Amino acid sequence: METEEKTAQEIYAKMAALCSRSEQCSTNIHKKITVAGLSSDEADEIIEKLKAEKFIDDERYIRSYVSDKFKFNKWGKVKIRHYLKMKGLPGELIQNGMNEIDMEKYKETLIKTMKEKARKVKKKTKFEKMGQIIRFAQNRGFEPEMIHRYLNEVVE
Repeated sequence: METEEKTAQEIYAKMAALCSRSEQCSTNIHKKITVAGLSSDEADEIIEKLKAEKFIDDERYIRSYVSDKFKFNKWGKVKIRHYLKMKGLPGELIQNGMNEIDMEKYKETLIKTMKEKARKVKKKTKFEKMGQIIRFAQNRGFEPEMIHRYLNEVVE
């Protein structure tokens, strides 16, 4: 029992150190704790303790994830939402994080992304060029209706 408690303490200390270095979500930490050999219930206890001490805050994690993926990776909302859902985070928190994206900047990023792709596309017909740009923008996670709305600004 003594060694098991020590390992739980050690794992808690490791997770606290990890969370203080970088933003983490509760599901990632839960996975790391169970991989380290503790039960799911013990992992839940550690996570509650980390949350109480503000090491883990899923809402803060989502805000930072949305901001980083949009600013640095130029991802659209569809892709960001998908990856956050894959992490098992609550839909309401994800939606709140998405609402923090400035729509004007979002539109500018979409148009800039499509223009950059349009310059690189070497297709002969306008139709083929548009198809490649649409696929590229959708792979980046932008909504089809937004892509089509601004496509004419990109393709002559």
